Amino acid sequence: MQTGVINRRRFLRAGGVCVAGAMLVPRLAAQEANAVQQGAANIEMPQTAYKAVSLPKKANAKPLVAQLERDELERGLKCACPCKLDVFTCRTTDFACGISPAMHSDVVRLVDGGYSADEIIAAFTTVYGERVLMAPVKEGFNIAGYAVPFVTLGIGATMLVALLRRWRRETESAVPALASKSVLPISGGMPAATDDEMRRLQAAVRGEPDR
Repeated sequence: MQTGVINRRRFLRAGGVCVAGAMLVPRLAAQEANAVQQGAANIEMPQTAYKAVSLPKKANAKPLVAQLERDELERGLKCACPCKLDVFTCRTTDFACGISPAMHSDVVRLVDGGYSADEIIAAFTTVYGERVLMAPVKEGFNIAGYAVPFVTLGIGATMLVALLRRWRRETESAVPALASKSVLPISGGMPAATDDEMRRLQAAVRGEPDR
């Protein structure tokens, strides 16, 4: 009976903890969301940060960019607000920003106008400059930033291979030299007898004359 009471108390206590946790999680999530929105609202948005990007609609225009590709395109465009996030992340997380939705609308209009992803990126670069790109273009001086690590790695690998080959050549050339300088095996600190000396010694033991 006592065991049943204890188990019942443990069950009720655990149930109370679960209920309290379930009630607390949404409250904490709401507080965190409010804090994020208040922090974003405290960021001063420059009035001239947004610049419209528009091109005339192509004849018989059909969207060439699917929604997933469009979202990926927006991840490569930096929002013009001070957050320094990409357009997709900014407009889906910072609901106080009015710039990323405007840039998103420009992207949507260009997609509806029949422009490809490369053409849309080029249009934004023309208006904002390369600072609108989350990563620099791989051309001109910018390509050095991509090439230098690989060039350095290649030089290091070449030097390592050269050192290994040199070490191998020196090792191979040292083996014959050591062999030519080797002495007869020693036994007890004295040089070992030659085959002729052994024959003479055996003959002397048998009492045979030395030849």
